[in-house]
Amino acid sequence: MTDREYLFYDSKMALSPGELQGLYRFTGWGRSRSVSQIEKMLLGTDLCFSIRYKGQLIAFCRVLTDFVFRASLWDIVVHPDHQGKGLGSSLIDYALNHPMMKDVPMVITYTSELEPFLANQGFKPKDGMMMLLRRPIEYS
Repeated sequence: MTDREYLFYDSKMALSPGELQGLYRFTGWGRSRSVSQIEKMLLGTDLCFSIRYKGQLIAFCRVLTDFVFRASLWDIVVHPDHQGKGLGSSLIDYALNHPMMKDVPMVITYTSELEPFLANQGFKPKDGMMMLLRRPIEYS
């Protein structure tokens, strides 16, 4: 990926809940998220990483972390028109090597859709993970 029109950002100030909702519409897991839910989610998120192309938000991921021992990577999404160009890999690399993240020894993520992609980024599936699902998650 060498196009200079792709600009990378490491701040939640670089995007709005409305445009993130527009990007989520291309996912099965984020379509039903409202602007107010996304706004609240961003307030509780430690780090946000995004890519813009010609001013448009075209990729996003976020991190929840204690900045010392653990971090979790969430909501990895690249607009379909920009997939297959290495942007997802570049975004993950940008996030994981960010000065606030590069020394965190364990980064986890939960996905079934992106397992082959994330394996190429160094993630490995592990048994023994546990999850509490308090209510069904609607994927509309």
